[in-house]
Amino acid sequence: MRKLILSLMLFLAAGGMAAANATSIYDFTMNSIDGQPVSLKSYSGKVVLLVNVASKCGFTPQYASLEALYEKYKDRGLVIIGVPANNFAQQEPGTNEEIKTFCSRKYNVTFPMMAKVSVLGDDKTPLYQFLTNKSTDPKFGGDIKWNFTKFLFDRNGNLVARFEPPVTPDSAEVQSAIESTLGK
Repeated sequence: MRKLILSLMLFLAAGGMAAANATSIYDFTMNSIDGQPVSLKSYSGKVVLLVNVASKCGFTPQYASLEALYEKYKDRGLVIIGVPANNFAQQEPGTNEEIKTFCSRKYNVTFPMMAKVSVLGDDKTPLYQFLTNKSTDPKFGGDIKWNFTKFLFDRNGNLVARFEPPVTPDSAEVQSAIESTLGK
């Protein structure tokens, strides 16, 4: 019983109730890579591409096409949000400062980056609890399989598409979905 109570307390402290009651990404706050709280509601009215990223992954070169995508569409309302995670083969071992430096120096990343979180497992951050919940979102829910899974949200914070890691940001599929969502 004590273990159950402790688990429930940890779940609630981690924002588990927020994930259970959430209806859009606007219901979540994350820390920026610099440690400042960022309400995702601040992106209201924008099209958001949320991507779990890693610095030592075979998909890491996608940073370059994510930045190019951001530069191409940011004036039309696209925001890309990078969410570092170390869940897959320890491919994001660095501190937030090391991740920020890597992204800036190697890929000239200018889009918003959040602090490193967990996107899989018992310590999964509340936003990813919400995004991967199959019971509330049977179309796009399901565990994150690897780094560089992309979630596309409309201007109202509703999930409209999910792209698995091999689907690159510069693919026709991703660009078409972004164009369509920006046009609405």
